[in-house]
Amino acid sequence: MTRDLSPATPAQVALAPAGLAAIDAYLQGLVDKGVLAGLVTLTARNGKVARISTLGKKDLATGEPMAADTMFRIFSMTKPVTAVAMMILHDQGLWSPDDPIAKHLPEFANVKVFGGMDATGAVTLHDPDHAPTLRELLTHTAGLTYGRAPMDGLETLYEAADVWRSTDLAEMATKLGGLPLAYQPGTKWIYSLAMDVQGAIIERLSGQSLPDFMRERIFEPLGMVDTAFHTPPEKKPRLATLYRSSVSRGLVALAGNPLLPDHEAPPALASGGGGLISTVGDYARFAQMLLDGGAFAGRRILSVEGVKLMMTNQLSDEMLAQGWGVGKQQIRPGFGYGFNGVVFTDPEAAGIPVGLGTYHWDGAAGTWFWVDPASDLIFVGMVQLLSETAPPLQATTQTLMADAILQEAAA
Repeated sequence: MTRDLSPATPAQVALAPAGLAAIDAYLQGLVDKGVLAGLVTLTARNGKVARISTLGKKDLATGEPMAADTMFRIFSMTKPVTAVAMMILHDQGLWSPDDPIAKHLPEFANVKVFGGMDATGAVTLHDPDHAPTLRELLTHTAGLTYGRAPMDGLETLYEAADVWRSTDLAEMATKLGGLPLAYQPGTKWIYSLAMDVQGAIIERLSGQSLPDFMRERIFEPLGMVDTAFHTPPEKKPRLATLYRSSVSRGLVALAGNPLLPDHEAPPALASGGGGLISTVGDYARFAQMLLDGGAFAGRRILSVEGVKLMMTNQLSDEMLAQGWGVGKQQIRPGFGYGFNGVVFTDPEAAGIPVGLGTYHWDGAAGTWFWVDPASDLIFVGMVQLLSETAPPLQATTQTLMADAILQEAAA
């Protein structure tokens, strides 16, 4: 099957135009209220583009409008891309999900589990029940954290190790391997630096830098011409302004990126957890590749089996019932987790009307996407707003998209 996201007629995508317009109306309403500066979205069904919408402004101060080729910091939407990079190496037989992390990063060979810190700063350590595995690394269950939130003193050890200011991924892996795990592997789901550790594994197994590997094995074959860990000077004018929400001042433009540096050249420390820049069209090619079982426009990136493994829930029912999560991604019955992204195992139980097996994730600045195999549909939304109180863009647009499908079916 060769599908390339060419433009479609309404009949080819079987989505009610009024339903798609309702999605735009919802998003435009948020722009009109000053909640968002602007957005770019892309909907594709049956392998063809149904709609690209550019709403609001790329920059409020200049009044420059959003455009289809506007570039965005996608933050944690980097994570599914890192999963694909890992799965390429899995297809080559270079790792297995049940491998200990230490098999590929010996820095993790003697890892311990954090047992608390007393008033003097003395740390209690325990042996792990088992060595953390790559499956656990790919599902935020290996025992790592981001090291920023209070965790009974563990965060001070992350800070003392200066994890975030490592010179490269190898150094970061060495630092993390020398720190205790936050919990016994496989017993909790805690958002973490796991995808950055995956980046170190990709570099170790491939012999390439993470930016080079992704460029050669993912971006160039897919035609993702504007996706990278940096924004070259000639493309910088296309980069959307990053905003934060202020109760008193509304949307406030940020002079720089407070979470990760904006780079003009490929960085030595490329964050597999949050460092990519992309466009709606580029990321749609990536999403369509997943929908089509690892191939896009005649180019195969992953095996069908590799995509299936990545987009299969890996968490037990007991784990799903514990209420872990991050932001708007709250793990729960029906709302599981595959490799580096959510997998819907029961949409009705999850409370969101997507197709069974839908895979999705989002990013810190509000970007979101989903791949719905049952509906043969992908959706990508791009925005630049750092806010803990941002509206539920993903869940709302998923609900509206379900309406668009039902309206067309009833027509």
